Amino acid sequence: MSRFLSKKYATLTPYVPGEQPRDMKYVKLNTNESPFPPSPRVVAAAEQEANRLNLYSDPECTELKRAAAELYGVEPKHVLPVNGSDEILYFAFLAYGDDQNPFAFADISYGFYPVYARFCDVPSREIPLKDDFSLDYRDYLGIREHILIANPNAPTGTTLPLWQIEEIVGSNPDRVVIIDEAYIDFGGESCVPLIHKYDNLLVVQTFSKSRSLAGARLGFGIGSEQLIRDLNTVKYSINPYNVNRMTQAAGVAAIEDDDYYRANAETIMTIRAEATEQLQSLGFTVLPSCANFVFAKSGSVSGEELYQKLKARGVLVRHFTKERIKDYCRITIGTREQMQTLMTNIQSILAEKG
Repeated sequence: MSRFLSKKYATLTPYVPGEQPRDMKYVKLNTNESPFPPSPRVVAAAEQEANRLNLYSDPECTELKRAAAELYGVEPKHVLPVNGSDEILYFAFLAYGDDQNPFAFADISYGFYPVYARFCDVPSREIPLKDDFSLDYRDYLGIREHILIANPNAPTGTTLPLWQIEEIVGSNPDRVVIIDEAYIDFGGESCVPLIHKYDNLLVVQTFSKSRSLAGARLGFGIGSEQLIRDLNTVKYSINPYNVNRMTQAAGVAAIEDDDYYRANAETIMTIRAEATEQLQSLGFTVLPSCANFVFAKSGSVSGEELYQKLKARGVLVRHFTKERIKDYCRITIGTREQMQTLMTNIQSILAEKG
């Protein structure tokens, strides 16, 4: 760090994204990307818009909001397109957090939550998951903080039913409840319909997972007109042209090709079930998942060792060093061929252990 860095950032621990090594070709099962490419319609739409990159993008994202509103069953005024769902989380910390308005989130969840809290100088409290890594919704009823819940959760993959989400939202009428639904298309039940009933609910979605647009960076905030107006105030104070031309065009085309992406999500769920059964047959503990990944622990090899040995064999999975989950690895669901490569290498590693 240079001597010019502000003291308020001197002790900041940044978020660590999943590794993207380029020393060899890997079977990449570490960052929860889709194994399927964007549809041909999406590629064509992005290519066509590339010829207009000399012009600024539409700051209102008019066509994208219209298409997204139709997809989610809301009105355009309830939708805010953003540069990846991380951006809407950043906006929310800036808009709603301060010394008198802290945030609460689970101790095992998306690693960006505590980073944003620290970066935005917002007090926060981590609420422990239960011993089985499930979230007890009763821990969030009538508390004095804004609430941020990933549903399904990452990296565990566990999910809350809609009625429990509604209990949390309804019991905290004077706090914003943010439900991060990055993985909702893989078996969870979206709470978007609840925005018509509760003005304090903000739902976050992304096109990085089920819609194969991780590299395009596209997400949405969905909530009451008042919440979206708040977040737009932050957006227009930071980056009004936050969603570029090619991404806006790709997003509209992806929505129009909804059947393609829903079929891919169904395929991933099927492969997830197959992978879970295979891992369990190899002695793994696998948490029930409604995401495009599984969270698994071997009874024979540590999480760190499994990660390192798989990487040496050209297979990337995600390992976390946090004490409660250090024995687990998060494994993205890939194609059947990719998952077979994973299983073959796991069997080899276990055989070496005797």
